[in-house]
Amino acid sequence: MPAHTTPETRSVRLLRVGEQVRHVLSDVLMRGEVHDPVLASHSVSVTEVRMSPDLRHATVFVKPLLGADEGEVLAALKRNVKYLRGEVAKRVNLKFSAQLKFLADESFDEASHIDSILRRPEVARDLGGDED
Repeated sequence: MPAHTTPETRSVRLLRVGEQVRHVLSDVLMRGEVHDPVLASHSVSVTEVRMSPDLRHATVFVKPLLGADEGEVLAALKRNVKYLRGEVAKRVNLKFSAQLKFLADESFDEASHIDSILRRPEVARDLGGDED
């Protein structure tokens, strides 16, 4: 490893490569290049891609539009992982083709849960008491 490489620059590289992979996967899914009836009938958002430090594994977080048929969409993505991996390998210039692992993105559910907690009357009452 070169002496001028720091943990910060490595993390920037991981973020940059993850964004490139996210863009490729989003583009492939948006254009309907995967010939699968489940993926053709659903709009899928690729919300985040996390790369391993060696860039050989990518965890892809996806969310179908309105969260409909999440299990079916994940199964369809896993069925077509070879094709998607090949497209990533063609479009992102890396030494190795990353193994793709698809997971449902739960961040939207967590955000709505936190929002519902903050809108409770008890919480609003407690927050209103700070103004005295």
